[in-house]
Formats: sequence, C-alpha cells, structure tokens
Amino acid sequence: MAAATHRAATHSDDDKGYHKVTNYKFTISYDGTRYQGWERQPSTDMTIQGKLEAVLSRMTDTEVEVIGAGRTDAGVHAKAMIANAMMDTELSPEEIRDYMNRYLPDDICVREVKAASARFHSRYNAVGKTYRYTCYTGPVKPVFDRKYVYYLEEDPDLDRMRQAAGYLKGEHDFKSFCSNPRMKKSTVRNVDRIDISRKGAYIYFTYHGTGFLQYMVRILTGTLLEVGFGRRTPESMKELLLAKDRKMAGATAPAQGLTMIKVDY
Repeated sequence: MAAATHRAATHSDDDKGYHKVTNYKFTISYDGTRYQGWERQPSTDMTIQGKLEAVLSRMTDTEVEVIGAGRTDAGVHAKAMIANAMMDTELSPEEIRDYMNRYLPDDICVREVKAASARFHSRYNAVGKTYRYTCYTGPVKPVFDRKYVYYLEEDPDLDRMRQAAGYLKGEHDFKSFCSNPRMKKSTVRNVDRIDISRKGAYIYFTYHGTGFLQYMVRILTGTLLEVGFGRRTPESMKELLLAKDRKMAGATAPAQGLTMIKVDY
C-alpha cells in the first residue's frame, strides 16, 4: 500500500486498484488518569495522541498523524474529544472504529468514525468547547469517583461563586488565568457560559467558550472556589482580569476533576 498520507489520491504499488486518501473524523472518550496529556511527547509513549497514532499506523502500515481539537493536560479526561487523520485504507468507518477499540488500551474508546471533507481540521474548524469541572463535598471520600472529582473538605458558597462568574463571562484578556508565562499569542478569549450547579454532594462548573488557555479552566475553578470559601470577594474578579498577572489568581484546581465534554463546529 502506498505511504502517501498527505496526497489526495494514489495508486497502490501492486496495481490492484485505485485508493483514495480520506480524511477521517473521530469522536473519542478517554480516562486521562494514566496519561501525560493529549499531545505526543518524545520522552513517553503515555499520551492519548501517541496511542491513537500507534494503532492507526499499525492498521494502515504507514505513519499516521492524528490532529486533536485540543490538547488536554496530564490527568484530564474527555467524553467527546474530536480528532481527524488522513488515511488510505479499504476498511469502512465502522471497521476502523472496531479495529481501534480492539487494540487501544481499555481507558481510550473511539465512539465514532466518519469520513469528513478533505478540508476538515478538528482544531482550526472548532468554534466552541465545553468543559466541566466536578467537585465533591460529601462527608466521606468518594472511593469510586476519586479519579474524576476534586474532593473538597469545605462546602463553598455557590451564590458567591455565581456572582464572581458573572464578572468573568464575556470577552476578556485572561492572562491572569494562563499558566504559560511565555505565551506570545493573544490571551483574549470569549467565555460565554459559566454555570455552577449542585446535585447532592457534587458541584459542577460548566464552561463554554471559543477557546481556553493552558490550565485556564482549572485556574478559573480554583479562583472561584476561593471566592466560595470567602477568601476573595466576587468583585475582585474585575481587578484580577485587569492585573494580567497569573500570581494574582487562585490555585490551579487538580487535573482529575476536569473533563472535556463537547467540541462545536
């Protein structure tokens, strides 16, 4: 089989037929607990992108590059990460899905595979993302949810946090909520939704925006929790945005509470 992953079409070496390189779109769920984030790294094979590329490269007998809609950090989970890859294969989308799920680790699942247009790019075409951060406030440790929640020893005031979230919604320079001090690109983002809700012992922070900076959702959550614990005022969010200084914001909430929920196109 020809190893042309970036050309529109190619003939097989043995002339058995004409094969078209197709752009495939993947919907992927994963438990990020064991992984060093989404992005492939030369120092470890424990990344989501690396595991996906290894399986697809084995399937096609060529080197396959998988492009993700975002780069979740180490320990962060996803319910519906979107990715795409150019491949030359005779397998149907369902057969590709089944092959991947057969050889991927049990904590990574490909929910759907579809043929996409040649121009589809999972990251550049994304127009919005939804993340959810989950906290637990019950009196005893959540043994079976411990990998997916942040266990709080205090019970925060949701009304105070909602008031603070009102100052953070909209288009702002979120430099104070970015963990990368060498960020050269714009730190302006539009966060149009921050919902804070409770269901029993669980507190959910749901964020929707056009995009998020490195650790941004976790820093937003850590800062809002400090408001909920009475360590900051809701009104201080205005000064925090103007400061454009990471040291002024709250602690970074632990990775295990964060899940990518959805990507909009």
